Amino acid sequence: MKVLVAYMSYTGNTKKVAEAIYGAISEPKEIKRVEDVTSLEGYDLAFLGFPMRALGPDRKVKTFLKTHVKDRTIALFITHMAPEDSSSLQGWIQKFRDAAVGANIVGVFDCQGQASGLIRMIMIIPLAFMRKHDTSQGQPDAARLERARAFANEIMNKLKP
Repeated sequence: MKVLVAYMSYTGNTKKVAEAIYGAISEPKEIKRVEDVTSLEGYDLAFLGFPMRALGPDRKVKTFLKTHVKDRTIALFITHMAPEDSSSLQGWIQKFRDAAVGANIVGVFDCQGQASGLIRMIMIIPLAFMRKHDTSQGQPDAARLERARAFANEIMNKLKP
């Protein structure tokens, strides 16, 4: 089985998760930035990682998924600044699943990542409720990265013949 781990990362959070997933895979593998992926041809499985933007996938993510995942086996991993027990989070993550039209999605992993400095500054003014509940500092932490490795192992075990 040949595996691709591809990620889009603006602040480094998704890259950290991608590296944890990549490190957990023992099969032949490659790791690339999404921007460097021209096709998923030749891979039996692709772990695809994206940051959440505007409560779901941004235009670049939607375009990538629309272009590349039809009839492919994929596992998604998503980073976000929301607390993982947020009641709205699963609906936002569902938007990534919905964007992966025609893909065989074998799993979805999400974890909190640290909000960027710009986002933290923006939150000072209108989003008092988020500022009050911002638990993103230092994320993804060691426990979340270990959960990402466990996710990779679970997916690989699920797909073994």
